[in-house]
Amino acid sequence: MEPDDLGNRTTVTEFILLGLTENVDLQSIPFVVFFFAYIVTVGGNFSTLTAILVEPKLHTSMYLFLGILSLLDFGYITVTVPPMLVCLLVHHCRVPYAACLSQLFLFPLLVGVHCHLLTTMAYDRYLGALVGICCTVSFINALTHTVAVAVLDFCGPNIVNNFYCDLPPLLQLLCSSIHLNGQLLFVGATFMGVIPMILISVSYAHVAAAVLRIWSAEGRKKAFSTCGSHLTVVCIFYVTGCFIYMYLGSVSASDKDKGIGIFNTILRPILNPVIYSLRNLDVQGTLKRVLIGKRPPS
Repeated sequence: MEPDDLGNRTTVTEFILLGLTENVDLQSIPFVVFFFAYIVTVGGNFSTLTAILVEPKLHTSMYLFLGILSLLDFGYITVTVPPMLVCLLVHHCRVPYAACLSQLFLFPLLVGVHCHLLTTMAYDRYLGALVGICCTVSFINALTHTVAVAVLDFCGPNIVNNFYCDLPPLLQLLCSSIHLNGQLLFVGATFMGVIPMILISVSYAHVAAAVLRIWSAEGRKKAFSTCGSHLTVVCIFYVTGCFIYMYLGSVSASDKDKGIGIFNTILRPILNPVIYSLRNLDVQGTLKRVLIGKRPPS
């Protein structure tokens, strides 16, 4: 921290992330675990992308969604995990102010696009327009929160009780009023959480009504199985997100939420390729052909 122009207070120029554990002897364990998790996530998502790109019959709107989701999973695990691994290696984590705000902008942006894309997948007839809306709304949301934090003063403690720069722990360090930030967070939660959940629920209510009209038990099972992957990811995404942000302003919540943060930022991107793509027979067949160098059938 450095003195400001007034000379009677200090201005934060960097943040110190406490990470997952302050015990140096234990830091090698999370490093190995999360390095392996990162490699598996990158491998799984790029396998999905490779299969979608090389197989012509996968060039459909559904697989386009899966490809975009794979890119998003790669994006926000890369925003959070490599910096954390560096911190674990050097046994301390000092993040410059600008780098912290960059992470604060990029992570909500990628998660926001993911959030709205899950909604878009329930209305894939309007593919192009909805993907554009997803990116625009998420960009505005992330930029608004980042600017709202950047214009306020960090003039006191600079120790962040987390392993990446996220909004709730940063708001606890502000010495300015966070009333506006709270209102922005409420509006953001409405557009990023409540409205998408309502739209998804409406869509699947119509799907469930249509499936229940199918006379064949085998047909109903197949239809519900097709929707099950999407619903599984939706539930995981929103449940973990709610737990992270529902305790905003509670200092004691930071330690409890680290486990949920690990699941949301690291483990969920590992699960997504398995839930969505790698169980798919078309994707499996394409990957096998890629690995053995066999051309796709004409």
